[in-house]
Amino acid sequence: MKIAFVGKGGSGKTTLSSLFIRHLAAAGAPVVAIDADINQHLGPALGLDEDQAAALPAMGDRLPLIKDHLRGSNPRIASAETMIKTTPPGSGSRLVRISEPDAIYDACARPVELDGGAVRLMVTGPFTDADLGVACYHSKTGAVELFLNHLVDGAGEYVVVDMTAGSDSFASGMFTRFDMTFLVAEPTRKGVSVYRQYKEYARDFGVTLKVVGNKVQGPDDVGFLREEVGDDLLVTVGHSDWVRAMEKGRPPRFALLEDGNVRALETLRAAADATYGLRDWERYTRQMVHFHLRNAQSWGNERTGADLAAQIDPGFVLGEGVATPV
Repeated sequence: MKIAFVGKGGSGKTTLSSLFIRHLAAAGAPVVAIDADINQHLGPALGLDEDQAAALPAMGDRLPLIKDHLRGSNPRIASAETMIKTTPPGSGSRLVRISEPDAIYDACARPVELDGGAVRLMVTGPFTDADLGVACYHSKTGAVELFLNHLVDGAGEYVVVDMTAGSDSFASGMFTRFDMTFLVAEPTRKGVSVYRQYKEYARDFGVTLKVVGNKVQGPDDVGFLREEVGDDLLVTVGHSDWVRAMEKGRPPRFALLEDGNVRALETLRAAADATYGLRDWERYTRQMVHFHLRNAQSWGNERTGADLAAQIDPGFVLGEGVATPV
């Protein structure tokens, strides 16, 4: 299952995504965790120190390798240089599986040992001083989008992505890549403003969106969120001594997380798992093509000097039964 955590800056989306990742790992589920935020905080939230987090290989720096690997023997893609972030897979493309070895994992993923399990962690890489004025952050998240476009995941397998804050995620089609999007919102007017933007954008693309109320202190906060977001409110989370200890770098054993927060995480997993039966791989593939054509016409054809519409394989539908070329 592909799961995104979104929300405004400071909403607690990274904290909640890290708790969810720990919850899945403790249950023995295979998990790939991806930090796609411009502020790279997921590694530390999973217990890495500053040096360990800084040493993580950036997907954005390995984009040529990622493109060349995913291109495989697809005859519609002349070279890795003509691939852009939205390039969809086709016959001959290499597909990525959650639990199988892969060159992208070798280059970009590092195992993170957690209390009760382990996950693969990948990061886009930080936006550095060298990028200012000459690069767009979406050039880094493009590596994540390509990865998701070529990913085939099944029931009980999880990719959890900590997305960039606010509505910036809509600068590409990556927001349509997920089975479930959890929007983390504080019980304030600003806290629900990003929800309204997401709801409006997501409506036309069949994106499944649920709100996680964070920093909730009582019934009045719950009532405010329910009034603002209605039935999209899935669960609420309040103060956590476990989280406070984690933020100080001294997390207790994960088994000591408060019962109320454990139940909230169980609710998140149940909601995500329920979307498996709703999967429509034809729609998923059609949306990839839609955004690829938009990007090709907007800037991709000019930048690559190629007709990127020709990369689309009209007979190809991504799905769990598609074979991956060796």
